[in-house]
Amino acid sequence: MQRRLFLKNSLKTLGAGAAAGAATPFISTASAQQTITWDMVTSWPKNFPALGTGANDFAARIERLSGGRMKVRVHGAGELVPAMEVFDAVGEGTAQMGHSASYYWRGKTLASQFFTAVPFGMTTTETNAWLYHGGGQALWDEVYAKHNLKPFPVGNTGTQMAGWFKKEINSLEDMQGLKLRLPGLAGEAMNGIGVTTVNIPGSEIFTSLQTGVLDAADWVGPYNDLAFGLHQVAKYYYTSAWNEPSAIIEGTVNLEAWNALPDDLKAVVSEAAMASNLAMISEFAVRNAEALDTLVSEHGVELRTFPDEVLEALYASSREVLQKQVEADEESRKVYDSYTAFQQKVQRFTDVGEFAYLKTREKVGA
Repeated sequence: MQRRLFLKNSLKTLGAGAAAGAATPFISTASAQQTITWDMVTSWPKNFPALGTGANDFAARIERLSGGRMKVRVHGAGELVPAMEVFDAVGEGTAQMGHSASYYWRGKTLASQFFTAVPFGMTTTETNAWLYHGGGQALWDEVYAKHNLKPFPVGNTGTQMAGWFKKEINSLEDMQGLKLRLPGLAGEAMNGIGVTTVNIPGSEIFTSLQTGVLDAADWVGPYNDLAFGLHQVAKYYYTSAWNEPSAIIEGTVNLEAWNALPDDLKAVVSEAAMASNLAMISEFAVRNAEALDTLVSEHGVELRTFPDEVLEALYASSREVLQKQVEADEESRKVYDSYTAFQQKVQRFTDVGEFAYLKTREKVGA
């Protein structure tokens, strides 16, 4: 009842804003118009580097681009709802907006996982191209509309690390029986090679490693991993970025609240989302570099890559997981077919362009 009343009151406010703003330009002032105030719930600790601050950035851009007509109050994980309840909270109207990662919602809709990361999938540049120019956004809209949500990419961590391990991995046998924090399709692939995976909020990773609940954990990359101090509870840092070659951060809007917005404010939210996406990608590029240097130079972290036999097993397991899912779920098949077709389309130029340049740069020592 409280959730319905919350949403009903929000929609009344939006309706007033829509009537007053129908003829306004893209950027307008709040004078003579009622301010729309929304709440955003997130899966991140309040003000957590890049992820939590990314939510703040998205909210600030909406207010700035709307000329103050829209204000968004950002809530860290646990302040209004727990970290893993963002999807339901926004869909049900407890809050109008969310900031999280779509692969947390596989229990709600299997196809959601493709909108965070696909093992051995596309790079960040390729992924954005699929979303913005290859039909990915339209498919995401279609999947989420059934849950009363409008989704956006509002950030991307770029290439993630393979995770922190308490012991060195020298063979496929060393992976057997490990307890690993790793969500999404990659987590299922790990299960397929004898690892036991769990999905817990990032804030619980340190303690779980420290107490032995976990033997290993994937979080994000050097910047965020350093912020949680994961180097203090695990020695080996694996760089074999098979699991999340690109990781989209999703923004969600309650679909009823979205539909009640005037067109100019819909454009504000859309443009703010795109700008926040680029801003987070750029921030991770520099902060990860700085944090990696700190981890290695100051804290003595040991970088490792998985043996070839482990990567080959993970690739085979990933194919099996994906095939099983698309055979069982028509929605997943539709999204996966679009994703893979686009990857095949753009990968050739990535290989002869950016990848070829990176190999050349390494060869000449630049």
